[in-house]
Amino acid sequence: MTSFWRGERIRLRGIEPDDWTAFMRFATDEERLGDLLRPPRSAESFRAWTKEQATAASDGDCFQLAIEAVETGETVGAVGSYHADPRAGWFEYGVTIGADHRRKGYAAEAAVLLLRFMFAERRFHKCGARVFAHNEASLALQGRLGFVEEGRLRDQVFFTGRHHDLVMLGMLADEFAQLHPMSEQ
Repeated sequence: MTSFWRGERIRLRGIEPDDWTAFMRFATDEERLGDLLRPPRSAESFRAWTKEQATAASDGDCFQLAIEAVETGETVGAVGSYHADPRAGWFEYGVTIGADHRRKGYAAEAAVLLLRFMFAERRFHKCGARVFAHNEASLALQGRLGFVEEGRLRDQVFFTGRHHDLVMLGMLADEFAQLHPMSEQ
């Protein structure tokens, strides 16, 4: 049997201390995309963060994983679950892919693996995703995965000198199971 965490093109794994350079690149890529603008961070802060992530205890429902390309072994992105509420049965997820690795199917494959775990193994009922309205590529990805727009928070976030809308998307476990059956694994 192959690993639950391995797809055709990618493998999800824990974050390792040596991943700091990849995460530093991802932060630069996100800034270039027009996503949240943050003050520059030192290389040492990325080293410390990945070291902390590598040894952090998981709570089972909120975690971040590195996305590794099977073909090259390179860290190409990250995916994680956030703000999980097991009592109500919902969680949010996010995915980022380095600029040099986009449009190769890595994000979709990583999202399906993570969502399959959260829906089938952790028994969550609903997943939410928040996407900046100007991020057309991410909105298209969420649509291909089966997410539907549930609302738009107008002028919700402020960065790069102006306010931006935030699109709220959601998918239910049974909707996911119909689009991404376990036999795909």
